[in-house]
Amino acid sequence: MAKDILGEAGLHFDELNKLRVLDPEVTQQTIELKEECKDFVDKIGQFQKIVGGLIELVDQLAKEAENEKMKAIGARNLLKSIAKQREAQQQQLQALIVEKKMQLERYQVEYEALCKVEAEENEFIDQFNFQK
Repeated sequence: MAKDILGEAGLHFDELNKLRVLDPEVTQQTIELKEECKDFVDKIGQFQKIVGGLIELVDQLAKEAENEKMKAIGARNLLKSIAKQREAQQQQLQALIVEKKMQLERYQVEYEALCKVEAEENEFIDQFNFQK
């Protein structure tokens, strides 16, 4: 009966017969909730560590990917540059070939002219020797 009167007043006895303001069942639930909250906070802390490590790993991979991308862009630009240099060199060589062909034509014309002059001079010498 005393427990009922105290229970109506919001006072309760625990298992050690100490006077409590909260019902022992509510107290137990509060303790369990506190432990669950602590476990939850610990798990959230572990999760944050795992996620932090994952973020660091992803950042590192992103940096490596960016470095490889820059290397690939550099290599592509180098290849384009080499291709342009080869094209310019090819054009220069083709111009040189055209120039040498023209020079060869001039030399051939000059050679033919000199052969003609030589033949005329030989004919002149032969006529001169014949007239003597």
